Amino acid sequence: MPKMKSNRGAAKRFKATASGRVKRSKAFARHILTTKSTKLKRGLRSATLVDDANIGSIKKMLPYLGAK
Repeated sequence: MPKMKSNRGAAKRFKATASGRVKRSKAFARHILTTKSTKLKRGLRSATLVDDANIGSIKKMLPYLGAK
């Protein structure tokens, strides 16, 4: 059986944490930043976890993400 292929777009966007959760970066931080408040932009810098409802579809795209 050959190795399964990962979705390369998803591989660049998601990383697994040590506990098996999935980490992602936040959207809306790339352009048109002059209209956004400093507080909002500061919050967009930090990474966050993927919601439990979406983890299944991400793990299908990334079969070797984590066996937990």
